[in-house]
Amino acid sequence: MRHANIWKIGIAGAVLALAGMVVVVGPAEARKKRRRPEGVCTTTARLQYSACYAEIADDHYTAKAFCINEPDGRSACLEEAKKESRETARLCVEQFQARRALCREIGEARYAPDMDPELFQDPRNPTRPNPYFPLVVGHRWVYEEDGEQIVIEILDATKRIAGIDCIVYRDTVTSDGLLVEDTDDWFGLRKNGDVEYCGEEVKDFEYFEGDDPEVPELTSIDGRFKVGVDLAKSGTAFLGTPEAGKTYRQEWDPGNAEDIGSVVSTTYGYGNDPELDAFVPEDLARLMCPANDCIVIADRSTLDPTSFEHKYYAKGIGKFLEVKPEEGEFVPLVECNVDPRCDALPID
Repeated sequence: MRHANIWKIGIAGAVLALAGMVVVVGPAEARKKRRRPEGVCTTTARLQYSACYAEIADDHYTAKAFCINEPDGRSACLEEAKKESRETARLCVEQFQARRALCREIGEARYAPDMDPELFQDPRNPTRPNPYFPLVVGHRWVYEEDGEQIVIEILDATKRIAGIDCIVYRDTVTSDGLLVEDTDDWFGLRKNGDVEYCGEEVKDFEYFEGDDPEVPELTSIDGRFKVGVDLAKSGTAFLGTPEAGKTYRQEWDPGNAEDIGSVVSTTYGYGNDPELDAFVPEDLARLMCPANDCIVIADRSTLDPTSFEHKYYAKGIGKFLEVKPEEGEFVPLVECNVDPRCDALPID
């Protein structure tokens, strides 16, 4: 072991090196390469990079403790633990790069949303509702994809978060008729029309053969967050006045929820942009965007830098389509009760 090199790669990097794993530019080494003072956003990205490496070390030693207790296959188990650590180390780098790229888009200012309740409306009786993200109690949307059905409902219920009344937006996913996800999103409505994302309660379910009776088992709550709990801050689910080129945080709970939105177009209509038309059902787009006034948002996450999708919104309807261009997949609206255009759904 070359202890003299430990200081060069940082504590977390050193732990990985001593464990016999490849180290991908540890945090301390990255700091040595700085050429000028950094802003808050970039420094935040670098600190999260350090946290990511520390988590790798923690997970590796936990896995190693498990492996040495296996009656058989200990060598294979240990090798798999090393492999997973290397893969996660690469993800740490990719996340760091994605966060730095985000800083170049949104600037270096501290991320500190103003949550003064005086800046918010009553979500049940707003004076300025957001026409592209309606939050009217009783509204319902249904989307379908490959045997899955996604149902969105605005409940007659609010959640008080940081002194703000947030409407409850229920999102349930069924696969072949079986419940696999049940999520409550909590949205506040600013007086400027911005829809504020104040948190979500996520419940993922699985079914296991042999259970009697076979009932959904809660297997994950990953991604849940609530403003004011642990490190979570709010984000903007949808802008009150979208402008093409604008990028913003949709949520921010470091290491847990880091979705980003970018306004791609505020004048979308089918036939105007071949790139945005890709995988879009033409009849659906023409129904929803007859005045070329639909809005397209590019969604991504700094936690999963490979994730990317376009979401299409129509005035008076809300989201009517999700497209994953790289996978060639789309999730269309097939049913709703929010506008007369809903009567024409589904569109084959």
